[in-house]
Amino acid sequence: MNFPGQKPVIAVIGAGSWGTVLALHLARIDRQVRLWVRRPELAEEIRTRRQNSYYLPGFSLPDSIDIASDPEQVLDNAGSIVCVVPSHTVREIFTHLKPYIQPGTAILSASKGIENETCLLMTDVILQTLGEGHRPQVAALSGPSFALEVARGDPTAAVIASADGRLARNFQNDLSGRNFRIYTNADLIGTQVGGAVKNIIAIAAGIVNGLGFGSNTSAGLITRGLAEVKRLCVAAGGQLDTPSGLAGLGDLVLTSTGELSRNRRLGTELGRGRKLDEILAGTHFVAEGVRTTRSTFTLAQRLRVEMPITEQMHEVLYAGKPPLEAIRHLMERGLKSESGN
Repeated sequence: MNFPGQKPVIAVIGAGSWGTVLALHLARIDRQVRLWVRRPELAEEIRTRRQNSYYLPGFSLPDSIDIASDPEQVLDNAGSIVCVVPSHTVREIFTHLKPYIQPGTAILSASKGIENETCLLMTDVILQTLGEGHRPQVAALSGPSFALEVARGDPTAAVIASADGRLARNFQNDLSGRNFRIYTNADLIGTQVGGAVKNIIAIAAGIVNGLGFGSNTSAGLITRGLAEVKRLCVAAGGQLDTPSGLAGLGDLVLTSTGELSRNRRLGTELGRGRKLDEILAGTHFVAEGVRTTRSTFTLAQRLRVEMPITEQMHEVLYAGKPPLEAIRHLMERGLKSESGN
């Protein structure tokens, strides 16, 4: 339990590269942090070696981080939770953790994606899974933030969104540090839409790279990708200006151009002629854009939003369409006004 004067416990759920980095960052800024690791053998290795050599080699984790695979141990009297697991596992993991989460706990989702089966955003998946009886408070973290660069201490800016301004400010204060600057906004929908859809555009940007096209093609693709993010954001109930911020344009540019981007690397390999199954089999990291392409395509159809880049990425990933043919289709579409579709 927390005693008077003791710092509230922040439980980080998920020990992939981003979850490990957030736990490391929180420890560096003197927060009391616990890290939940799904696999007991990995938890033991990290706890013993004080390093996550599987997802974040080369960075030592201080002894102040409590590491465990037992959810009761990690969540006991936790003041807040940071969810950092792949988006397709959020429902399963929160179903597993539900008995150990106290009602009213503040939950920050750092998972970026849209659930395939329901087309729900991650905070909605968490709310639905925990149910009204748990009265969870939810917020979302997004923005241009490669895990490796945050681990190195590179200056990074991100945003926390919540309809509850006090909750957003509390998380802002909990996570902000000298090299990690957090902004807030009230647009929980738009912030999450931007964080999810940018991964699809990043795959397309990688394809452009893999096909050998240059900066003209990349810049045009990213700009029109941002237009798709904006349209879906507004149709889903978000604010028009949110995609112009860190969770939209910032994250889109980073993920579509940065060499550390998993989604861009996957797209590059597709552009070079490799098959999707072969690419996925060769890595233990998750490229969120693959699954998110399917859910975003479905959501766009449901909301009647035109998203031609997303549509073509869906054809490439799930119908085997040759990447070059997808690019040609985008270029040969009917001519439009830039302010329209």
